Amino acid sequence: MANSEILLVKPVDGLGGEGDQVKVRAGYARNYLLPRGIAVPLTTANRKQVEALKKRRAVREADELTGAQDLAKKLEKVALAFAVKTGEGGKMFGAITATDVHDKLTAAGVTLEKRRIQLHTPVKTLGQHTVKVKLHPEVTVELNFDVVSENPIVPAAEEKK
Repeated sequence: MANSEILLVKPVDGLGGEGDQVKVRAGYARNYLLPRGIAVPLTTANRKQVEALKKRRAVREADELTGAQDLAKKLEKVALAFAVKTGEGGKMFGAITATDVHDKLTAAGVTLEKRRIQLHTPVKTLGQHTVKVKLHPEVTVELNFDVVSENPIVPAAEEKK
């Protein structure tokens, strides 16, 4: 298969940041990266742009890191509680998902992307739980939240034999 060497002008997840020289499949470069202006062919004239792109990348990454650290401080002050309906014995109806956590954070005034919330399995039990929020490759926050019953818990009836 044919490969092309290109120079990235914008960051691409899983490929690299601006100023990186990468080898990709010719079709990916020709049909996706080049027409969208994400990359340029690697020529001697374009190699001179590398330093300017790397400086721009360093500034962008520093801004992203400080923004993530500020958001982490804001997240540490947020307390979340979910009131859910329960049946006999305190068994929950439904589950708490990453979307629910995202909605509560948005209601609390914290703006972040839902994909940053790393809740791998939905929460199906009452009590205190922890979810990781990955804001930046170097900044991860553990967010605690409580799941409580909105109606009184009735003990499960024992089966009679």
